[in-house]
Amino acid sequence: MTLPYLSAAAVVALHDRLIATPGWLAQEPAAPDEDLWRWVQTNHLCNCRLWAEEDLARRTTVAEAEIAANKRAIDRHNQARNDATERVDEILLVALGLVDAASARTDAPRATVAPGARLNSETAGSMIDRLSILALKVHAMRAQTERRDVDEAHREASRGKLARLEQQRADLGSCLDALLADAAAGRAYFKVYRQFKMYNDPRFNPALVAERAGGSSRQA
Repeated sequence: MTLPYLSAAAVVALHDRLIATPGWLAQEPAAPDEDLWRWVQTNHLCNCRLWAEEDLARRTTVAEAEIAANKRAIDRHNQARNDATERVDEILLVALGLVDAASARTDAPRATVAPGARLNSETAGSMIDRLSILALKVHAMRAQTERRDVDEAHREASRGKLARLEQQRADLGSCLDALLADAAAGRAYFKVYRQFKMYNDPRFNPALVAERAGGSSRQA
């Protein structure tokens, strides 16, 4: 099968358009839950929010409580970013016929892969996630080339870095298109890799387990 609704060019165009849209960080994707583009956009939204919080977390002249709030926001956005990446992979794998639809969202999706297909170590969702981050880097570096409060040497160096970032994004986009084409033709496949971020789960994070145990003992 083919996936005419997804290409690297379409993903890059969406990333760039959203970054250039004033106020979009305050909005939430409106597409249906099962829509692929909803989750591509959600992943990008999380990366953009992460980028903003990472900048704020580097401040040195604000109260420590503000930095702590930034760090907690980073944690939330990063978890949501990973969740969205996994949803992209699930939807793509089902559309490609590479995973049993009923098991796609479980911790152990059942693959339905053609014999002889090669396993790609990086998933399509993770490549789209990397394209999102590159879109942010391209946007930020382009802004450096347009600054008027720095000298020409700074702008020239930024132009060189911008060119390399744009080449990286083009290369990654070509790899994404190739993976999807090979997967559609039965030559390749990828899997949903659960991140299992244990530090966000109070059942697994040893520091949070200790906190809860200490709280329980104090209440007893």
